[in-house]
Amino acid sequence: MINLASRDILHSWGKFVFTGAGLGLLIGVTLTMAGVYRGMVDDAQAMINNAGADLWVVQQDTLGPYAEPSSIHDDVARDLLGQQGVLAVGNVTYLTMQIQQGGKDMRIMLVGVEQGKPGEPAYLVAGRPITRTHYEALADIKTGLTLGERIQIRRHSYTVVGLTRRMVSSSGDAMVFVPLKDAQEVQFLKDNDALLNERARTAANPAFNRVPGVLDAVLAGQTSSHMVNAVLVRIKTGFDDQELARQIRRWKHLQAYTQEQMEEILVAKLIATSAKQIFMFLVILSIVSAAIVAFIIYTMTLNKIREIAVLKLVGAGNQTISGMILQQALGLGLIGFLVGKTAATLWAPLFPKYVLLIPGDAVRGFLLVMLMCSLASLFAIRAALRIDPATAIGG
Repeated sequence: MINLASRDILHSWGKFVFTGAGLGLLIGVTLTMAGVYRGMVDDAQAMINNAGADLWVVQQDTLGPYAEPSSIHDDVARDLLGQQGVLAVGNVTYLTMQIQQGGKDMRIMLVGVEQGKPGEPAYLVAGRPITRTHYEALADIKTGLTLGERIQIRRHSYTVVGLTRRMVSSSGDAMVFVPLKDAQEVQFLKDNDALLNERARTAANPAFNRVPGVLDAVLAGQTSSHMVNAVLVRIKTGFDDQELARQIRRWKHLQAYTQEQMEEILVAKLIATSAKQIFMFLVILSIVSAAIVAFIIYTMTLNKIREIAVLKLVGAGNQTISGMILQQALGLGLIGFLVGKTAATLWAPLFPKYVLLIPGDAVRGFLLVMLMCSLASLFAIRAALRIDPATAIGG
């Protein structure tokens, strides 16, 4: 018995392979979209793990410091250090901003940390930690910065003394670490022009002029800052992080999140909208891929009406003909998956965001492609089974 699938593939292998390659590019995009979501989750988990904290203490009634703005006084750290079960604390600031380097715009997350305290990178791939209280920086290698390079952040220039890896925000922006005092100045203090405008506006207000010393007090408050976005807490062995978080919320009138709770905030709330968008793209791409397979297999089947009629005339059953068409559809899906997996692996490192391709997604993707091709072949099988064997004689 002639195998229609093998015969058709051999005689029109070019069209079949190119069709499979085109389908493979769609499958590659689908795998990449799944990898983008995995990468976003992995970035969020890496940011939490690299912080080196068990608790995040932030402004009351906020989801800060990553999902919402949070501002608390930096002297809160001293109060928390006296709490039973607290091993170490560290003030930190986070600010997503745009800087220029080498004539190009670069989006970074500027992190202010205290030397030797939670929040500082746990390891470096090159260079040394920050040792000075001003104008030194650690940069993630994703920024493209090198050791000894100088970067301009607002009014000051910083020297890169160390390089980190996988230190990015949940949005994929590379982190640059600077001393806490410098970061506080960047985030909370106003520049000179703003101070001059505020001084003129305040001086022109009669309410301030009538009270001696009020103007000086207001201006003094605008030229110094002791605010941070969060205090990272590391607890002693044997103490329950949930219980310690409850005590801080009750007695300190602050919000405290455990590592598990912070991960839930980042994954379930911060990137939830992006996850829904990616899911919609995956559904659309799957539907488009299935439609393409169905159309191609259906067209190939209609182009072989006479051959199928001959097979029926010589006694081939419906099961045999259906199996041949199904083999063709599965072969197309196999070529498409191999091309798609290869393409996704090759172009994933070129994406600006981290793309995490895991074997489990590849296995599920392969099974989904085979199922999709099987369902898509039903239209062609239905058309083939309706062909009259007399067509072979009458044509």
